[in-house]
Amino acid sequence: MRFSVGCEIQYDVSEETTLILNVEAQHGGGQEVLDEHFSVSSGVLAESHIVPETGNRYRRLKLNAGQHLISYGATVETRPYFGDPALIPQVPIAELPFEVITHLSPSRYCQSDKLGRFAWRQFGNANGYETVTAICNWIFENVDYLEGSSDVSTSAYDTFTLRAGVCRDFAHLGITFARALGIPARFVSAYAYELAPQDFHAVFEAYLDGRWYLFDATRRCPIDGLMRIAIGRDAADSAFATYFGQLGGPAALVRVERLDGRPGTDWTVAAVSLATP
Repeated sequence: MRFSVGCEIQYDVSEETTLILNVEAQHGGGQEVLDEHFSVSSGVLAESHIVPETGNRYRRLKLNAGQHLISYGATVETRPYFGDPALIPQVPIAELPFEVITHLSPSRYCQSDKLGRFAWRQFGNANGYETVTAICNWIFENVDYLEGSSDVSTSAYDTFTLRAGVCRDFAHLGITFARALGIPARFVSAYAYELAPQDFHAVFEAYLDGRWYLFDATRRCPIDGLMRIAIGRDAADSAFATYFGQLGGPAALVRVERLDGRPGTDWTVAAVSLATP
């Protein structure tokens, strides 16, 4: 599938500020950036960097006082791997690649050590892909999607207690339950086709049968309509913007359009992966 994605973000800067952005679509795996552009209205030059281990792409900007409009656009082609959910088992911990094991540990927003007893009682009888699907079902049915119910300090344990949150919180809770059950899981920020209202989206990936599979407990967009921006242990590794200084906003406008096929799409029930095994 081929998509046009992009964003415009306006900042009002009151004093010199260093801004680090992570809004560019990833290259590699089942996702290819065919063309793209990045610009800043004030003409500020942006230093770019790609983290080899994750593929996350960063821009560092030094902004002076004033208004700055940042624009990014890209044409992205996705070639997802589709699997049969019934045939995707959990990988025994003794057989996990070492680079994956770090995603079993608790992290800043995903305190899997605090929710292990509940996770085993609620989901312990399932296996493999079925387990993570059960996790997503429980979150969707028991946590209200409520704008303004959380902030940048909200953790998975907070969301479990409050039973309300947004996409970031749903992803953190899914990651937490999966890790508590011995399934490696990581945070994914993404552009999402058919998400309404359009915004940056957060989902998660679980490592099963030698692949990272995508999961979205919000059920707000088709899973094969996702384009990965960044991956990490949780949102602390994958924020679309981090700044050091003083600025107001941001006012962000995100767009995702499909360029091939019909405008709508049937929501697949297959397991979907964009990552290289």
